[in-house]
Amino acid sequence: MKRWIIPIIAGFALTLGIISILRSQPRREATTPPVQPPASAFAHNVAAVGLVETSTENITVGSHLPGVVEKVFVTVGDSVKAGAPLFKIDDRNLQAQLVQAEAAEHAAGARVSVASASLDDLRLQLKFAEDVTDPRAISAEEVTRRRSAAQTAKAKLSEVEAEVGTARAQIAMVKTELQRSVVTSPVAGEVLQVKIRAGEFAVAGATSTPMILLGRAKPLYLRVDVDEHEAWRVHPEASATAAVRGNADLTTPLKFVRFEPFVLPKKSLTGDSTERVDTRVLQVIYRVERNDLRLFVGQQMDVFIDAPVVSANSKASNNVTGARR
Repeated sequence: MKRWIIPIIAGFALTLGIISILRSQPRREATTPPVQPPASAFAHNVAAVGLVETSTENITVGSHLPGVVEKVFVTVGDSVKAGAPLFKIDDRNLQAQLVQAEAAEHAAGARVSVASASLDDLRLQLKFAEDVTDPRAISAEEVTRRRSAAQTAKAKLSEVEAEVGTARAQIAMVKTELQRSVVTSPVAGEVLQVKIRAGEFAVAGATSTPMILLGRAKPLYLRVDVDEHEAWRVHPEASATAAVRGNADLTTPLKFVRFEPFVLPKKSLTGDSTERVDTRVLQVIYRVERNDLRLFVGQQMDVFIDAPVVSANSKASNNVTGARR
């Protein structure tokens, strides 16, 4: 009996081990995705990803002048007309320059009056000397001196008149800078972002973060990235549809607008704007046809473009036709 104890214990341990292993194996359960992925309505298609943008493209508004922002006139979601003020740079320094330039113009104008009166006096004295017929009454040297004095006074008048012109040009320049201190909307559209506040410093030129982002939201456009190896299959007359991410039932037909002729490196979607993948994309611009679809600028959509398969016979026929031409 003793000789069967060890095999029985070993068999029991083996059974427990097998049961433990079976219980530790992951169970594969069939799950239903909470959201069904989008499906193409075309038999053959090119699938791509599109980014919603305004029909004017997203306009990054900058400042003509550097300075502290005095007032912001708009908020996110506001509709603005072309030329409407967006924000204003502190212009007290420019106002002081305007007062100084106007004072310089006034002073130059006064000097013009003095120079003009002096010229008139010297011209009268010259005329009096030239009208004297008796050479003993006034010498030729005196006549020449008075003539030179009149010419000098005329030149002086021209000089101060030029100073008036310079002062007026300075006033016009300062007034232009005052107008530029108020940043206005270049187009009629909708304010998408406001990243500048009163009291903050606005730099002139390009910035990494737009101070104000705006564009015309009706109609909306879709910028679609088509991989370069499938770009040849996309044609302007081909039908296209787009589906909202997260709800494949929300779809809209698309209308071709244009090709962007420059093929760009494809951006990876990891969130790092400096990353690239080893491929390039052709950007195709479509117009969103449904106005009742709730979309937001910057939103991604899944796009399907009708692209029938080109058979080998069709390729051969095209090659023959091209050779004949």
